[in-house]
Amino acid sequence: MTLEDLAQGLRESRGVAHKRDISVMMETLARNAPPGGAVVPVGDDCAAIPDGDGWLLFAIEGFINELVERDPWFAGWCGVMVNVSDVFAMGGRPIAVVDALWSNGTERAVPILEGMSAAARAYGVPIVGGHTNGRNESEQLAVAILGRSQRLLTSFDAKPGNVLIAAIDLRGSYRDPYPFWDAATTADPARLRGDLDVMTSLAELGLCAAAKDISNAGVVGTALMLLECSGVGGVIDVRAVPRPHNVPDTKWLLSTFPSYGFLIAAPEQNVPQIRARFAARGIAGAVIGRCDDTGVARLADGGHEATIWDFGTTAFIGCGPHAEIRR
Repeated sequence: MTLEDLAQGLRESRGVAHKRDISVMMETLARNAPPGGAVVPVGDDCAAIPDGDGWLLFAIEGFINELVERDPWFAGWCGVMVNVSDVFAMGGRPIAVVDALWSNGTERAVPILEGMSAAARAYGVPIVGGHTNGRNESEQLAVAILGRSQRLLTSFDAKPGNVLIAAIDLRGSYRDPYPFWDAATTADPARLRGDLDVMTSLAELGLCAAAKDISNAGVVGTALMLLECSGVGGVIDVRAVPRPHNVPDTKWLLSTFPSYGFLIAAPEQNVPQIRARFAARGIAGAVIGRCDDTGVARLADGGHEATIWDFGTTAFIGCGPHAEIRR
């Protein structure tokens, strides 16, 4: 696969298509936004609300029916896991989760709740309530989380010249048939919590400019969201992205969603400290690119570049300064 083919494959991937849908929602919200807007722009991993000397963090995740039907325990686990990751990506710590669960009979809800409960124990986050309907045609799940941050990380603060660092836990395997790299469900709970706390410590020490957890859009798709939100462009070296030895490059870059994965923008002088903190936890961390002022995202490989996205002409998720210009 050529670099141009890889860029085209990324643009056409399912994860990127899901993220592009956000731009329609953002246009509607922008048209109906109250005067003054939010303190932190809408479109980040969590909504952030000023609260005393810190920030309250709110997030919610919904899950596709296919996953909930085919692997209900894992869907329940993911309900907690992905929300927890969103909170840590913004420099916070989780407080509690609630769920909205529909099922065709209460017995069909049991494995979903068991998965949620297992993850809640592993991550040390209580399930404190929710909404249940056992008389639906099929199983559907959404989970919301409350957290708190003392020093906020957002997707809106990357600057030209910042380097991009990918931190990924490679101690896992695929949970077939999904493109999910699972380094969590069998891991020691204390290790999971300690690994996540690296993100909060980086925020509180002021070592990062911006951050985002790696989502179902993969490493590159997540980078597109961060770059667009911050109003910058950037280049990503596809060979520098941490990956398992036995996984094809295209599979890893086009579709893989890691259970532990964060993308960080930081001043270059902070790279040694950041990488050392991940390395101490056994997590692969590498500089995979750099932010610039072009407003264009590119892939690079061996001195050759291919454009993935021009934020000045086409919205990705429709957030950040380019969105304001287009409107």
